[in-house]
Amino acid sequence: MTEKSDILVIGMGNVLMQDEGVGVRAVEELESRYILPLGPDGIEVMDGGTTGTELLEPMRGVKHLIVADAINTGAPAGSLVRLTDEQVPAFFQTKLSNHQLGLSDLLALLILTDDAPEHVTIIGMVPHYLENKLGLSKEANAGLLEMVDMIVAELKSLDVPLQERAEPLPCYWGEQAKLEVLKECA
Repeated sequence: MTEKSDILVIGMGNVLMQDEGVGVRAVEELESRYILPLGPDGIEVMDGGTTGTELLEPMRGVKHLIVADAINTGAPAGSLVRLTDEQVPAFFQTKLSNHQLGLSDLLALLILTDDAPEHVTIIGMVPHYLENKLGLSKEANAGLLEMVDMIVAELKSLDVPLQERAEPLPCYWGEQAKLEVLKECA
């Protein structure tokens, strides 16, 4: 059995539903812009997509779980939100998408088995559009780096040493969205 990190960062969302994929895109941008200390002495980063039970084992017993996601708080579209620990269960009462129900179920199961993360933080953005379309809206894309900055601040508060890359790496989902726009124009 491999030793796991104390800190798990998961990007959640459906990249095929426009701004619903902002969590996946935020974590992708994080990895693109920073050299992250990965492994048992660092952090683990995952694209959680819309999965559910597949996240049970990675989440089991971590000290800090950070989830990036599109969230529906009733705040104006584009609002960035940070929810922690006791605030998290209230968030699940206003479900935005199916994967959030899976995440709340996983957290509940982990609590019942005494394997819950010690601390849970959700970094989220209220979506502008939830169209059946690859790529973030212009408006969500404009707030993406601020969302990444919130994740970076969270990691720095946990004393995770981050090193900014001289040049960001290409982002798979960001590049796919650009290709789709080009196909629409052709």
